[in-house]
Amino acid sequence: MVMKNSKQNQCTYIPQELLKELGKVGNRLLIGIPCERMESERRLILTPEAVDIITDYGHRVLFETGAGLGINYSDNYYSEAGAEIVTTSDEVYQADVILKILPPCVEEVTRMKPRSVLFSTVQFNCFTQDAFELMMSKRITAIAYETLTDDMHRSMVLNAISEIEGATSISIASEMLSNSQGGKGILLGGVPGVSPTEVVIVGAGNAGTVAARAAMALGATVKVFDEDINKLRSIQQVLGQSLFTSTFHPNVLLNAFHNADVVIGAMQYINTCHKYVISEDVIKSMKKGALIIDLTVNQGGCFETTCCLTLSDPPVFEQYGVLHYCRQNISNYVARTTSIALSNIFVPMLFRLGDAGSIQGMIKTDPGFKNGVYMYCGKTVNGYISNRFSFSSNDIDLYLSAF
Repeated sequence: MVMKNSKQNQCTYIPQELLKELGKVGNRLLIGIPCERMESERRLILTPEAVDIITDYGHRVLFETGAGLGINYSDNYYSEAGAEIVTTSDEVYQADVILKILPPCVEEVTRMKPRSVLFSTVQFNCFTQDAFELMMSKRITAIAYETLTDDMHRSMVLNAISEIEGATSISIASEMLSNSQGGKGILLGGVPGVSPTEVVIVGAGNAGTVAARAAMALGATVKVFDEDINKLRSIQQVLGQSLFTSTFHPNVLLNAFHNADVVIGAMQYINTCHKYVISEDVIKSMKKGALIIDLTVNQGGCFETTCCLTLSDPPVFEQYGVLHYCRQNISNYVARTTSIALSNIFVPMLFRLGDAGSIQGMIKTDPGFKNGVYMYCGKTVNGYISNRFSFSSNDIDLYLSAF
């Protein structure tokens, strides 16, 4: 159909380039992605594909040279995606928004601009009192990945990492049980005519569910323990009646550990009032050559033999004839997969932050994002985190109107 009114016809069509520009609204963010100070840390919050989407939207990304090597991306990939490659940490920390994995050290906080915004974990075993107090003095606004939630009150980042680490723990267990790693030389799973491996999982959350599914798929006998009967009900509904579930009944737990070839600690201790720790006596009852994998080392440990390990302690050791595997952040074994999963979470979040116009606007309009804020303009606003550093905490709403 041909329109007779030429003026009306001109208004009917909008060039694609203009539509693209019209989509770029809101505040332009200056985002910094630094290298992590620990050599074992390979993960990143944003992949080159994610940076491409963000810069195409109009935001700027400062990327410290070499930061992507841990996930096998050179600087060229990030440069072609629109990131500005900088050669020093001083340059990248001049960004308004810093995206890290690990909590910052004193040196990194010193480089940050006053009143900047920091996204990171709050792993207490590598987060020092001095760094925390320096953040307060520089009036940093800090968001913890562990306490960020979505509209359904689910912990987005923790759930994603827990699923990855749950699956990875079974791969590690299979490797550690082999002769090449000094293990008992048994196959994780089962074959006809051979008794299946027995796997005990402490914790029925995301990590425990994924680990149980992977172990059962290999043919292992799996037993899951948790203090929450609702979690046990959910995991059994997902994985079927062949899965054994129990609360922490002493005799049942002791018998399960006595027969176990592999024990995986997957309890979640973020924002919880109670902490369940498997006693040393239970570990002593295990078979010689059995394997323990603790996924909760960052949170203080799930077993008495793994509690309060520091970065200087060996990540793999033997105690009471039981091999303990306590490497931190085992999602680093599949760092690229983890980084893609994190990018899926943070790209839309950064879009919302830009559209909100300010960090204050984002906090006021997004309750899940608000849950992640533990420091607002230098003021501690999360009791779980501030108590670990011996500071009192106030409601963030008291400060929102003042800054």
